[in-house]
Amino acid sequence: VLRCLGFPTRTVTNYNSAPPPDVSLTTDIYFDENMRPLAPPNTDSVWNFHVWNDCWMKRPDLPDGYDGWQVVDATPQETSSAGLFCCGPCSVTAVKNGEVFLKYDTPFVFSEVNSDKVYWQRQPNGAFEVVHVEEGAIGRRISTLGVPPGARTDITYQYKHPE
Repeated sequence: VLRCLGFPTRTVTNYNSAPPPDVSLTTDIYFDENMRPLAPPNTDSVWNFHVWNDCWMKRPDLPDGYDGWQVVDATPQETSSAGLFCCGPCSVTAVKNGEVFLKYDTPFVFSEVNSDKVYWQRQPNGAFEVVHVEEGAIGRRISTLGVPPGARTDITYQYKHPE
């Protein structure tokens, strides 16, 4: 639809995508005292992949420097910061720079491509303690279609600074 309206658009695939159920910007995994996974509160998940679209547009509603590729996700997992069931348009530049204060779901998209996996263990007193942090596990590869048709073009560097 975006292409029909004249917007340059590309399909984006994010491998090891982590749609966050909250605004923690982390993917949290909880274990009991014996390191067995706990059903609740384990609500965070990591998907093998997730697909959305980027479209190229000017953004007069954002500060200078945020024009260009914008994430628009037709399959949102939660209501947006605007209170609607939608996602975007979110500046890819803002995601790359971790500027999660910008509007239109930047914290959500940032977490999808760049959150840390944090492993928590329940202690005998009932409190949880961090036992491991896995950096770089989310958003391992971010791709779009390339030339020739069907070829994978890595665009991870457009979404993330090198680890």
